[in-house]
Formats: sequence, structure tokens, C-alpha cells
Amino acid sequence: MGKRDELIEKYAEDLRGKCGMEPDMDLLTKVTIGCGPSIYNADASTVAASQDHELETVKDSFLVKKLGLEDGPELMDAIHSVIETYGHSERNKYRAVVYYMLVKHFGKDSVYA
Repeated sequence: MGKRDELIEKYAEDLRGKCGMEPDMDLLTKVTIGCGPSIYNADASTVAASQDHELETVKDSFLVKKLGLEDGPELMDAIHSVIETYGHSERNKYRAVVYYMLVKHFGKDSVYA
């Protein structure tokens, strides 16, 4: 098993254990691949949920540019909802897991088809 496969398994465990959802492994794999090399960098692989500029980056770069959503307050509401589901006390909120939950939240699976 390669490093990426190990990370995908770790993300799946977070989704099951910390977020209470059974992941669609095909979609999770595609979202993880879409994150590019950032998944291998300790800092870039996580979302700093307590930093507003980080959440703005998730909104602008992922939700608006990647998923093609219209900018509006519901985007930040969705990000906060995902962070709440992941758990505020959870130190490592993996970017691939946050992105996966946002894709599911907005029903944008087709972006990765």
C-alpha cells in the first residue's frame, strides 16, 4: 500500500469515527487526489479551523473555484457546519476530509465524476 492509500484510509477512519459517516471510498479517493501534493505536507494537509483567513481560502479556492458555487453566506455556514461535525476539539482536521464533507453537503459529487 502506497503513502496516498494509507492517507485515504486515515481519512476514511476520521469520517467513520469522528464524523459519524460512512465514506464513499471512490469519491474520497478522488477528493484526496484533487488536493494534490498538499496531503503530504503536515501543515497544508490540515485546515486551521480557528483562522478566519484559512476558512476564507477554503471558501474561495474550493467551494467557489473548484465546485463552482455562488459566493454567499451559506458557503461559510456550510464550512462551520462541517467543522462542527468534525469536532472543534479535533486538532487535525484533514483538508481532504473537510473537502469531502463539503462535496457531500452541497451534493457536488458530479464535479469528481
